[in-house]
Amino acid sequence: MSKALIDKLNKDKHLEKEEWVTLLSGYTDDDRAYAAGIAREISNSRFGNKIFIRGIVEFSNICKNDCYYCGIRRSNTNVQRYRLTPDEILDCCDEGYELGFRTFVLQSGEDKSYTNDTLCDIVRRIKAAHPDCAVTLSLGELTYDEYKALREAGADRYLLRHETADKAHYEKLHPAEMSWDDRMECLKYLKELGYQTGAGIMVGSPYQTMECIAEDMLFFESFKPEMIGIGPFLPHKDTPFRDEPKGSYELTLFLLSLCRIILPDVLLPATTALGTIRPNGREEGVKAGANVIMPNLSPTAVRKKYMLYDNKICTGDESAQCRGCLEMRMKSIGYEVAVSRGDHI
Repeated sequence: MSKALIDKLNKDKHLEKEEWVTLLSGYTDDDRAYAAGIAREISNSRFGNKIFIRGIVEFSNICKNDCYYCGIRRSNTNVQRYRLTPDEILDCCDEGYELGFRTFVLQSGEDKSYTNDTLCDIVRRIKAAHPDCAVTLSLGELTYDEYKALREAGADRYLLRHETADKAHYEKLHPAEMSWDDRMECLKYLKELGYQTGAGIMVGSPYQTMECIAEDMLFFESFKPEMIGIGPFLPHKDTPFRDEPKGSYELTLFLLSLCRIILPDVLLPATTALGTIRPNGREEGVKAGANVIMPNLSPTAVRKKYMLYDNKICTGDESAQCRGCLEMRMKSIGYEVAVSRGDHI
């Protein structure tokens, strides 16, 4: 039954919600391997054996939001907070450029001490220093005009995980002041403004059902994000969800394959969370159809402070170590790291 549904998905790029629930509730390891084989074939036909790398600069762990799952939530008083200056952010990108990175991902909590003008100036400076590079932003919810100004400053891509396409589920993960409708509106703005737009979910987040994930897959199909970020939910000890179980590693890999099958050209990271839950998780992600890896370019002094979940990997490595290690890991499974912007086709 599952293989027939996977074949149908591959042919039609669509399943009905009930079919999604059936597939996600009843798959075996054999079905997962079958989907991974199809996904890998699609990925290889589109991108060859190339893996795109993005250098992440986590420039502030200060956040005005209080999401129940996140280690840098406003209420967590155990976090050592930090902010990088614009010059420090630029230094990270300069170092990354020397290491062969051609996309920089600027990520932070929703920290309102950086004005939009400051952020636009940072983007312009990166683009002036490295005109052959792409700039991706992951700064949370902004207004249409703020997104527009950043786009005009030169930002190419924007990552904003929708977290869940089920509004009731969203409300169980976030305090009342946060709104699912606002999140969806932001994603619509990003698309309208011509960003390569990334959405995504945590697999196994508290209260998530297979019906929720079915809605997410239908959302990916209709919204057609250029990037999809999927990783397992990992609890953080200083959040209300500290005692919740981790998300399923196997289901995360299966969903990566299914996303590749629905959207053959999508940019699909094998996330750090996947490497945290299992030592070879990122390699297995690539073998399931992922084609992007996002190592950390943040200064080592601040890396351990940007803990969205417990036991995050690579917080002690220098950027060059991360880069060299990834090169070897990808080579070991027959892939090579591409020195390119790695745009959506």
